[in-house]
Amino acid sequence: MSSVVLFDTINTTNGFTIGIATLNQPQVLNGFSLEMATLLQQQMNRWEQDQSVVAVVLRGAGDKAFCAGGDLHALYKSMLENQTKEPWANRAARDFFEHEYRLDYHIHSYTKPVICYGDGIVMGGGMGLMMGASHRVVTETTRMAMPEISIGLFPDVGGSWLLNRLPGKTGKFLAATGAQVGAKDALFLGMADYYIDRASWETVLVQLQQQAWSAPSQRTVNDELIHQVLVDHVGTSLTSTGPVETHYAQINALSRHTDKVKQYEVYAKLANHEDEWLARAAKTMLKGAPISFALAMDLLDKTKHLSLADIFRLEFNAAVHSACLGQFQEGIRALLIDKDKNPQWNPSSVADVSREQLDYFYEDPMPEGVAHPLADLG
Repeated sequence: MSSVVLFDTINTTNGFTIGIATLNQPQVLNGFSLEMATLLQQQMNRWEQDQSVVAVVLRGAGDKAFCAGGDLHALYKSMLENQTKEPWANRAARDFFEHEYRLDYHIHSYTKPVICYGDGIVMGGGMGLMMGASHRVVTETTRMAMPEISIGLFPDVGGSWLLNRLPGKTGKFLAATGAQVGAKDALFLGMADYYIDRASWETVLVQLQQQAWSAPSQRTVNDELIHQVLVDHVGTSLTSTGPVETHYAQINALSRHTDKVKQYEVYAKLANHEDEWLARAAKTMLKGAPISFALAMDLLDKTKHLSLADIFRLEFNAAVHSACLGQFQEGIRALLIDKDKNPQWNPSSVADVSREQLDYFYEDPMPEGVAHPLADLG
């Protein structure tokens, strides 16, 4: 049986190696699982300590997705089995979020270059893997999003950190609507660093093998080497401006509200907009969980000045609570289990989401005397 993550190395012409990690579940768009997180963390630890390895490449198997998100079926099963409805009692959920977030944080702080090949769909958990990479590559097929509002979750995996750092108020809009962006907007927003044509990827790998790599201690030299290879293969198939850049001024103007209900109402009016991308974004928000909208907006406010490690700890709390409060479960049911696409959200409107409900997400879910699972980050 083939592993859910494939590991390989390619030799450089001057005696070093490049680690290649391939998410290997193409039949489910490389949905990210606990097993994937565990295997990837272990191997990246080994590569980080191996002085013959000068860089790591993350990619996905198949031609449809790098990673379309987390393993929602496993999370749904764990929520059904948690009869206590206590957040800490769902061992599977807390183990998954702990290992996923720990890996994502490690990528952000990795001591060697990490090249993430974000070809195809990059959403949710895929964004968590990609956003911390030192060299983030997109292609003409890339579709990026944080669409958690549709399943009753929130933009996690460090999403609060990323979205707060996008230009203007674009992060707020993307968190609220789960809107998809292509390569052009990914570059405009700073969610990606390089664009290549998909057909050039194998050539890029060959070129990387042929470079004059320095020892891992010469990180700056190796970073620049990778940069030059990717710049030399910049794609030519993108010409038009992306919708975020096109509507940048309008998105900023619409996103100025601090009152969550008012902000929701302003975005909702876009559902009748003549622009298809804006209208689709608003309609996605309107079909999503009201509590997810409120929590996403609140998290962006709450995490604005927090460190990345503190954000991961706070998101862990919110994710574990989400796995026991019912809306996340209902969202997965409607989308993937019964597939009726008719979730019954409760609360049914943003106006009905209370301050007390939001504050509950931030509480430590651990029993008294138990350390936070991510206490050592940072």
